Amino acid sequence: MKAAADLRASFRAGLVRPTAGLAPGVAQANLIAVPRDWAWDMLLYAQRNPKPCPVLDVSDPGSPATVLADGADLRTDLPLYRIWRDGRLVEEVPDATAAWRDDLVAFLIGCSFSFEASLIDAGIDVRHISTGRNVPMFRTSRNCRPAGRMRGELVVSMRPVPAERVAEAVTISARFPAVHGAPVHIGDPAGLGLTDLDRPDFGDPVEIRPGEVPVFWACGVTPQAAVMASQVPYAITHAPGHMFVTDVPDTEYER
Repeated sequence: MKAAADLRASFRAGLVRPTAGLAPGVAQANLIAVPRDWAWDMLLYAQRNPKPCPVLDVSDPGSPATVLADGADLRTDLPLYRIWRDGRLVEEVPDATAAWRDDLVAFLIGCSFSFEASLIDAGIDVRHISTGRNVPMFRTSRNCRPAGRMRGELVVSMRPVPAERVAEAVTISARFPAVHGAPVHIGDPAGLGLTDLDRPDFGDPVEIRPGEVPVFWACGVTPQAAVMASQVPYAITHAPGHMFVTDVPDTEYER
């Protein structure tokens, strides 16, 4: 996938921007890299919470390579990284090479950006793309199922959808279970413990127009909430909305 490879090369050269709408037709992925002695907890956490944490690939300890993109480097080929110590965000960097460790195991987790092209092809406006913003993401009051030392709440992304097209958006996204699949909540945000959709925890707010309904999908930032809640001693993640663009056609994850 030349477009995806060119995009990763641009990020490696220093371009920083959210990846929604870029390289349509290929899947994107969230990144979380944790020390080897936390990797089993992370894998079990993902297995117990497959909706927000659908695993697409897991690296060998210390390896920055992935089968999702031949020749890619997970230390340099995302636009923006977050560095965590003891559950606290300490730095955001466009290149994680200096922060990478030989004991880190990288997990690549499916991203809902991967089915957005299908929504757009169906004529459903994806508001953060059409307005040039980052997708709004929210920490909810729903707890994920804990695993070992890992615990934390569900994080969701939100897209406003015209009420008469919600069922269609659900059907389209449900065809992609490896990249979060169907929504986890539709309508009243209070059902997720949310009070103000104009103040997302990550990303940018987007306008909800008359006749539209907020639709919420499980989000791959959920592991970052677990890093915070579990006080993981060290981790590297993507910055929310700044994904790893793979070479895998999004149709590979469609069923």
